[in-house]
Amino acid sequence: MPKTIKNILIVFLIIVLVIGATKVFGIQEYIMKKMYPRTYSEFVVKYAEEYGVDPWLVFAVIKAESNFDKNVVSNSDAKGVMQLMDNTAAEVANNIMEDKTFESDMLFDVETNIKIGTKYLSDLLNKYGNYYIAVAAYNAGIGTVDRWIETGVIEADGSNIEQIPYKETNMYVRKIIRDYGIYTDLYKS
Repeated sequence: MPKTIKNILIVFLIIVLVIGATKVFGIQEYIMKKMYPRTYSEFVVKYAEEYGVDPWLVFAVIKAESNFDKNVVSNSDAKGVMQLMDNTAAEVANNIMEDKTFESDMLFDVETNIKIGTKYLSDLLNKYGNYYIAVAAYNAGIGTVDRWIETGVIEADGSNIEQIPYKETNMYVRKIIRDYGIYTDLYKS
């Protein structure tokens, strides 16, 4: 047998063994769970339950927004794990934090950020009735999304969500949809 064919067969055999081992030992699931963690799950579950939001959707938003980095600040000055803008966070916080006055630095506290961000996501879900439009508004803003719906750019039911005109928001919504599905499938009981 020529040396080249022998080497090809050895490489092929190694690939087959690696794929087989991956399935047998659950390596693929292990890797996926490392890529899609449930970091801060105590807060995500608590506030998702309190505000009636699927926790897997909250995890997908956190993954897309900050990849679980509590100290991140965007170019537009959004802060923390759920990347909240000061004005939005202050408005939501005033409705849920009776004993405290909102301050911008509070957004770097993971629990506070997740509480405010999950409540805001809940408000958007209640306003729009579906998570496609809600996450578009989370990214582009309520005024922008309302304008798109009013002018017929997108449908209120989210049926033509691929028509979102902002490339960043269009890709963001697609990413959330993908990651929400991955979280749901990966951690289903």
